[in-house]
Amino acid sequence: MSSDAQRVVPTRKLIEVALPLEKINEASAREKSIRHGHPSTLHLWWSRKPLATARAVLFAQLVDDPSSHPDRFPTEEAVAAERRRLHELIEQLVLWENSNNEDLLQRAHQEILDSTDGNPPPILDPFAGGGSIPLEAQRLGLEAHASDLNPVAVLINKALIEIPPKFAGRKPVFPGAADEQISTWPRATGLAEDVRRYGQRMRDEAEKRIGHLYPKAKLDDGTEATVIAWIWARIVACPNPACGIAMPLTSKWWLGKKKGKEAYVVPSVVDGKVRYEIGRDPALAPAKETDGTVNRQGATCIGCGTPVEFKYIRAEGQAGRMGAQLMATVAEGKRTRIYLAPTPEHEAAAEVPRPGHAPAGDLPAEALGFRVQAYGMTAYSDLFTARQLTALTTFSDLVGEARERVLADAIASGMPEENRLEQGGTDAAAYADAVATYLSLGLSKIANINNSLNAWQPSMNKAGHLFTGQAIPMIWDYCETPPLATHAGSLTTSLHGITTSLDKSPASTLGFASCVDAKSVQYGSHTLSTDPPYYDNIGYSDLSDFFYVWLRSSLRPVHPRLFGTMLVPKSDELVANPYRHDGKEGAHRFFEEGFREVFRNARKLVNVDLPYTVYYAFKQQNAKEGGEASTGWESLLEGMIRAGWSITATWPVRSERVTRLHSQGTNSLASSIVLSLRPRPDTAPSIDRRGFLAVLKDELPSKLKELQQGAIAPVDLPQAAIGPGMAVFSRYSGVLNDDGSKMTVRAALARINEILDEVLAEQEGDFDSETRFSLAWFRQHGFDAGAFGDADNLARARNASIEHLDRSGILTSRAGKVTLLSPIALAKIYADKTYDPSADELISEWEVVMHLTRALAADGIRGAGALLAAVPDHIDRDLCKELAFLLFAIAEDRKTSQVAQEFNALGTAWNDIVTEAKNGPGQLAMEM
Repeated sequence: MSSDAQRVVPTRKLIEVALPLEKINEASAREKSIRHGHPSTLHLWWSRKPLATARAVLFAQLVDDPSSHPDRFPTEEAVAAERRRLHELIEQLVLWENSNNEDLLQRAHQEILDSTDGNPPPILDPFAGGGSIPLEAQRLGLEAHASDLNPVAVLINKALIEIPPKFAGRKPVFPGAADEQISTWPRATGLAEDVRRYGQRMRDEAEKRIGHLYPKAKLDDGTEATVIAWIWARIVACPNPACGIAMPLTSKWWLGKKKGKEAYVVPSVVDGKVRYEIGRDPALAPAKETDGTVNRQGATCIGCGTPVEFKYIRAEGQAGRMGAQLMATVAEGKRTRIYLAPTPEHEAAAEVPRPGHAPAGDLPAEALGFRVQAYGMTAYSDLFTARQLTALTTFSDLVGEARERVLADAIASGMPEENRLEQGGTDAAAYADAVATYLSLGLSKIANINNSLNAWQPSMNKAGHLFTGQAIPMIWDYCETPPLATHAGSLTTSLHGITTSLDKSPASTLGFASCVDAKSVQYGSHTLSTDPPYYDNIGYSDLSDFFYVWLRSSLRPVHPRLFGTMLVPKSDELVANPYRHDGKEGAHRFFEEGFREVFRNARKLVNVDLPYTVYYAFKQQNAKEGGEASTGWESLLEGMIRAGWSITATWPVRSERVTRLHSQGTNSLASSIVLSLRPRPDTAPSIDRRGFLAVLKDELPSKLKELQQGAIAPVDLPQAAIGPGMAVFSRYSGVLNDDGSKMTVRAALARINEILDEVLAEQEGDFDSETRFSLAWFRQHGFDAGAFGDADNLARARNASIEHLDRSGILTSRAGKVTLLSPIALAKIYADKTYDPSADELISEWEVVMHLTRALAADGIRGAGALLAAVPDHIDRDLCKELAFLLFAIAEDRKTSQVAQEFNALGTAWNDIVTEAKNGPGQLAMEM
């Protein structure tokens, strides 16, 4: 980087100043319940970032904060008003319903153009994973670049951002499909229709070949019903020589727990064999201690009661002597599930030879989250029953046949054949490759359900799927679903998720996805936003081999460079994997050095006008010192700072809605931290420890006020405040301790948190005397009673009096005891009488906050807003907001969870309450 570039004073972006964080978090949490058309239904990926978060971060990363333009916004009021306008745009932008709102997206794109001189940079994510960031860059009208070392991730990104724009606006080529719709085919809807049509043809052809493997269930009335699942238990021979039965290994006997429709398996031993019936009487249902035969200690034989150690079960599995026995069949009824005892016909239907061309590939000897190898499952094909392998290999063969049919139909429709998709083609051959890609993703998706590690879920009356977490655990009872039906696990259902997602794809600007190691990426003029691997949380490469072997079997001719290896490349994967790097120390060193190299390379050709953004998934169980430090967190910060980056902001983003506090009295930590980075000049000076602390004390107060002006919850403030603190720490080439050594990130975080506490405490000097007394008393006693003498001394020191405070309604002073009135106590007092703040001559900031907390709990934002509108003008609204934040921090320190929750709710909703207050007091406040 040139010295001229280093001297540039960059324009501050929204991401570096303030975000409407709680609205972003709410929208992100809501995405968890959205499936129809969501990109997550295209294919599973672990720890996929919410689209709402990615969209908001990208927008805020590129759009100027109004404080950077004093010529246009000369006063604090003008800056706050403009920031509020941009925040309101973000709040609309993050809503799922607005994902394809062209007018709104165009407004957002125009804001980006205005802040980038009409030339927005291409966005690059070198750890693209599930593709949320590149997809949202494309949705905002930006050129999107995704790269990843993992071929499965690259394929997902191709399907999300690279393929749809190539064929946007085209009609489907399936014979007759285009004639059935008179209107145009916007975005990639024509491509989606072809995937739908050829997928249905593929399913119908599969039924001709393997339909006989999935018989219907015969009901008691002689009719037939479609099977939803067959439920199996693994079996081993009982080690007791006097018994020796094929003992079932199951974690549960329950089949369905819906009230009034309970069902469970009733086992019995007849002539040395285990038989199963279906029980329905809730009074006779298995209790928790008798549910199943396997627990954490081992198994129990149902024939003789012999306890069986896992050591024996593992040995049987490794010797190839572990089998399976059908326990129950689940059939489709009229808006219900019908549970049936097993029959010889249905057991025989599953007895098919294993196909000779099942995908090759061995499970790793050791891997993060893998538990099945100890039971004799050593190859990926071992994770499937013979019938499942037969179905999946049939579908794999049919992907290639479907591609040939698409090619012929595309040529017949008038497309020239031209180049293949991997060669950059956009005509018939490339189009056939594209359809085959989505069909193969459909096959890969159903493998997640059609395997022998998928459990039946009695509480939900449905099949689950393997990857409920980021592991391949051992399970004992599993369900087998028919892939030709229309339920979970079927090709039809799988492709429906893909095509609805494809229908809603932006398919606008060009997107590019490449298979490249992050350390080798060429950055050019790109701006980076990325969600890198999280230390040792997830072993992506080992996990994704499960899908890779199926995708390779059907797509190797289509994407030969992606699927040229037997399994996913692993040696360069940037994960702290102790199995791969000589233990924990070697893994830590590999991870930290790898990150340093990635961010050192990124800095060489950095766009100095814009910050980079990086996500870090906070691993709560590793947190130290109140949640601000963990091994992975420190490694990430150290790697970035040593690579020459300065951290300008840290934002906690959550994909889980926090509605109540944990029982131990603390709010949930953020599920991710978003960091904003700027390059540190090569000429940056060092500073001693005392100077560093002085700069922190000088800068943190104003930065804290900026944060509090944004829509940020009090629970998120400490983590967000680390950003300005780390901005100071990382702007220097080093902070030197008294002995000349460099201060570590961990030590810097501790100092930042100490000064944050001091800044919050210093804010108390701005409050009125009544509030200052109440804060001091609250720290000591909360809302419990304390001695009058102590309270009187404390009040006099703050130029207040207990008598005055009693009359004002802040506290009660009775029988030598003083008690602050909590919002709950105020609610009881004003249950049948009116509180009018405009007529309260003794009103204080404390009293306003207590009543607002009460009103918010009882009447929501509308009620709190009406009350705030009636508060006299001499009460400073900003100080009331600061008080809510401070009270939350004190309540958390006191471990009073309910109280902390109330003040967190008020701080979180403050901006909405202020907006509501503009409507005036109305009648609501007068009636409270």
